[in-house]
Amino acid sequence: MITVDPALLNLKPGQRVLDLGCGEGRHAIHLMLTDAVDIFGIDLSLRDITTASERAQPFITAGQQTGRVQFGVGNALQLPFVDDFFDVVICSEVLEHIEDYQGVLAEINRVLKPSGIFAATVPAFFPEWVCWKLSDAYHQVEGGHIRIFREKHLRRNIEALGHQFFARHKAHALHAPFWWLKCLLWGRDEHPAIAAYHRFLVWDLMQKPRLTRWLEKLCNPILGKSIALYFVKPGQPETQVAPVQTSNKESAEQGIAA
Repeated sequence: MITVDPALLNLKPGQRVLDLGCGEGRHAIHLMLTDAVDIFGIDLSLRDITTASERAQPFITAGQQTGRVQFGVGNALQLPFVDDFFDVVICSEVLEHIEDYQGVLAEINRVLKPSGIFAATVPAFFPEWVCWKLSDAYHQVEGGHIRIFREKHLRRNIEALGHQFFARHKAHALHAPFWWLKCLLWGRDEHPAIAAYHRFLVWDLMQKPRLTRWLEKLCNPILGKSIALYFVKPGQPETQVAPVQTSNKESAEQGIAA
């Protein structure tokens, strides 16, 4: 289940993509399977990076990948890459966890090439506000959400870096009621209602029936659990040098700062 729409990333073969705060690799692995790009998945959690690597390996072993992926542990406030290294940066469901989120935005701006695409997603205000009202524990757990973003506020923060906004959408409306239910019954994940809704979400994810796809699309503008914003960094694409095809090792050596 991905939140960012790959069609809005303007991906081209040979480009470098950073999935910042990649977690267990959902966006990185998806792009590895669909696009001939080099994806770097970075997260602060070694456990999540290990899980992401394990999930990607069967596809790589089977030769099913289109692109190439590397996973590594890293701090979003001190990225181990040189300036202007990435053509695309994805930061999905990360900024709401970080105190100095503006420092993260500055790092993203530093490593993103001129004319590069930046996609940011955070929990949408209304569904997140309901979660906070239903459960204090939801936003007080270690590593949990420490703020609720308003879309306009986050957009202004990113535009202040000079980035130009060009698209938005909401996603995962069917997941909002699930999280409301979890918050209402916090700590009781084995409750029949939570278990039943979880089975429904798994079924929907695997089967993708037309009815639920239509229902979620209809409900997303109001109930979408996540808001995705897309920006382009200032620059003239025609003055950029085309990305050079390199091996994974060579690509990492060029990008990782000494």
